[in-house]
Amino acid sequence: MAEKEHVVQKDGNVNTENVDEALDKIDPERMDHILSNFNEFKTYLHKRLDVAKKIGLNEEQLASTAEKVADYLADKVEPKNREEKLIQELWKVGNEEERHKLAHMLVKLVDQP
Repeated sequence: MAEKEHVVQKDGNVNTENVDEALDKIDPERMDHILSNFNEFKTYLHKRLDVAKKIGLNEEQLASTAEKVADYLADKVEPKNREEKLIQELWKVGNEEERHKLAHMLVKLVDQP
């Protein structure tokens, strides 16, 4: 895969336009496993957050990426548990500013081990 197709570039820039494509490439069985349990979902996101922080993404870049991931999940993925359903419902009723704040909160949530 060419670097221009990645979400995060080698120089640390984030191309959030590639989030959908990156998520579409996850094997459906793996996606089901990740989403089957909320703790599994948080663990998966925590690992990705650690990588993003190690390459130097700041909080705003993390939140912008979280927004794109949440948009994707809200539009294309059926929640597998109550927690995911609640987040999806909050996402759908929120305006742009509220979604941005929720994205920051979700980053904080998965930042805990």
